[in-house]
Amino acid sequence: MTGSDVHPSFRLAYVPGVTPAKWVRIWQERLPGIPLTLVAVAAAEASGVLRDGGADAGFVRLPVDRTAFSAIPLYTETTVVVVPKDHLVAAADEVSAEDLADDIVLHPLDDTLDWETLPGRPANERPATTADAIELVAAGVGVLVVPQSLARLHHRRDLTYRPVTDAPQSRIALSWPEDATTDLVEDFIGIVRGRTVNSTRGRTTAPAEPKPSKRAPAGGARRQPAAGKTGKTAGKTPRGGAGGAKGGKRGKPRRRS
Repeated sequence: MTGSDVHPSFRLAYVPGVTPAKWVRIWQERLPGIPLTLVAVAAAEASGVLRDGGADAGFVRLPVDRTAFSAIPLYTETTVVVVPKDHLVAAADEVSAEDLADDIVLHPLDDTLDWETLPGRPANERPATTADAIELVAAGVGVLVVPQSLARLHHRRDLTYRPVTDAPQSRIALSWPEDATTDLVEDFIGIVRGRTVNSTRGRTTAPAEPKPSKRAPAGGARRQPAAGKTGKTAGKTPRGGAGGAKGGKRGKPRRRS
């Protein structure tokens, strides 16, 4: 297969909790001839997928190895605790880690939060995944502290969640291999950063519309006077002025007696 037979495409990885639909839509509007393929990956596997060329760029959870990857931090998520709807926490607007001291706090193996000390009491075993931990919360085994996007992803009608004010937070970033900053990667960076379609960065550059010319029309035509006017005083008869009969004279005012 020759180079001319290879059609460009872009592969975008994303971890659970990230919704890339907005950026994908803009890509499709700006580069309709270049397909974008979404690659769902676990948070712990994202760096490996990017390193091995399984995706050109990806939405990942920080930190990443900054010696191998470039990263643009995008936003920081609120951390919440997922509890059954009849749990005491459900009556509060927000809680602290200390408020969970008497609860069994589940700690799944795919946890994305960087804990120094996990709050609450530990479970006998660690669930394999966040999805498994959610099932245990629904069964009344314990509670789960996660980024808010994961609580929404695994939403159940019998569960609710509340912010935890002093828990670690997870940050989402756009990342890609530092030595593979291609034109398509630059295009996607521009979309994520909100650059316009006329930006000079990346491949997607559209010529600016020409500005209206300030020069006079061809032929140098001047503005013509309105119909019926032939001069500065045409059509005007100044009161008592030169517009009267030729040679006309003003009468002298009568002297009062």
